[in-house]
Amino acid sequence: MIRSIFTLVIISTTAFGIELTPSNWDEKTFGKTVFLKFFTPWCGHCKAMKPAWDKMMTKYENSEDVLIADVDCIGNGKMLCSKVGVQGFPTIKYGNPEHLDDYTGSRDLKALESFVLELKPHCNVATLKHCDKDQRAFIEAHMHKEQKHFENVLGTENEERTRVENIFKEEVRQLQESYQTLSQEKEKNLRLIADKHNLEMVKSLLNHKKK
Repeated sequence: MIRSIFTLVIISTTAFGIELTPSNWDEKTFGKTVFLKFFTPWCGHCKAMKPAWDKMMTKYENSEDVLIADVDCIGNGKMLCSKVGVQGFPTIKYGNPEHLDDYTGSRDLKALESFVLELKPHCNVATLKHCDKDQRAFIEAHMHKEQKHFENVLGTENEERTRVENIFKEEVRQLQESYQTLSQEKEKNLRLIADKHNLEMVKSLLNHKKK
């Protein structure tokens, strides 16, 4: 009896969909547009959306173009979660497995189904499947280049991205300082106005007259 219950528990936790790990990532995501839930078993929000997500995984388990899967961030998928910068749970990402975007929509079944229907297959550089004319032209023009070329492009992109983010952070810091200064100036002026009109005594006398 105990063994039967134990078996039932195992089946109930593994019956739905695919759980991605570093060892099966390339195989399972190859040629697919992905929709992934990065989760932890103890996360309350993860548990709340699990029924809807499991239905989605089951619905698309045989899809040739779309992969809907789980990634356990404290289990075998921990390295994947770190690689894509997961900071909260659940985190849902979608798109090209090599360049995931954040999903910020609702997590109910209807919203998830609608979103997946709008997902467009990404261009597969290996097979050219789903690649449009411009993408094919880019691939043909760059396919012969060495690995170092693409690493340099990514390095340059990262430097430019970092520069933009640093400018943003500095502007926000200056705005925060300006806000604090303006807030302090406002409070000072309000106190001066109150003192000018002896506001405390005026309110006290007004309350006395009302009585």
